[in-house]
Amino acid sequence: MKINQFVIPMSKIHLFPVPPYDFNLSARIFSRGDPAIRIFDRGVYRQALDILGNPTLIEVRSIGTPDLPRLEVNATPGTEGVPVEDSVIRDIVSSMFNIFDDLVPFYHAVREDPVMADLTRQFHGLKSPTTPTLFEALVDSIIEQQISLDVAHRLQVRLTKKTGKQLETGTTVYYCYPSPEALAGAPVTLFRECGMTIRKGEYIRGLSGSIVSGDLDLDKFRGYEDTGRIIREMMEIRGVGKWTAELTIIRGIHKLDAFPADDVGLQRILSRFYRNGKKISSHEARLIAGGWGTWQGLAAFYLDLAEYLGVVP
Repeated sequence: MKINQFVIPMSKIHLFPVPPYDFNLSARIFSRGDPAIRIFDRGVYRQALDILGNPTLIEVRSIGTPDLPRLEVNATPGTEGVPVEDSVIRDIVSSMFNIFDDLVPFYHAVREDPVMADLTRQFHGLKSPTTPTLFEALVDSIIEQQISLDVAHRLQVRLTKKTGKQLETGTTVYYCYPSPEALAGAPVTLFRECGMTIRKGEYIRGLSGSIVSGDLDLDKFRGYEDTGRIIREMMEIRGVGKWTAELTIIRGIHKLDAFPADDVGLQRILSRFYRNGKKISSHEARLIAGGWGTWQGLAAFYLDLAEYLGVVP
């Protein structure tokens, strides 16, 4: 769906994260993204978001240092040039980048683990990002089931460009992540055109339809303290297993005690950093992660970024 608009720049918003915080390092994971959807390029994070029905281009950059962090956010409004209130933008960006996390307890918790202690020194100020909505985290996790991340990212891009709202700024077109309404009404053939199996398309359509009808409220999970309870209840959703639930919880709710031990890619990274490349099981992965206490999800992100950047153990 294409939406034409006048470009009305909003006033810049300044955010003051809890130090230490290295924004450029934390956003590096998006440096290979699609420029029309979400990317970190030359010090600027850029993403089109559907905020309260208004497609809005968000641009975030660091104007501080890891020890004295400060972010500058600029938002270009969407539908009919109606800007979203600064307070809403502030809350969304703060949540996406989890700028108020305190890393000091994490550093303290992993100081006896030589591998993780070294990574926290190399990645000082790294905080893990969160998807703007829990819906996005869950749909992406379903798409990533049993396929490589590279393939999954291509499918996610295709789905977004086929079903997400468009935002134009001059000659550039951006795409917002699709809404539950857009995916609930999409034909099964559309998911096949994007490269997904019929079953995954059914899972995503069913999930989206349950949200639209009011039968499913994903945001209820944000109020649960017990991660195990979230996993059990998410697994009641058709197409959601334990791995999908754990990945969704880390990405979408930012509960850092969740740990996707069944993830083959994460097992491979753990084997490289902790077992000299020897293949490990889910059980062994959980034993290693047990040394990180309640910070297992964040530690996994440090390992993911180390793999992404080609860090040698």
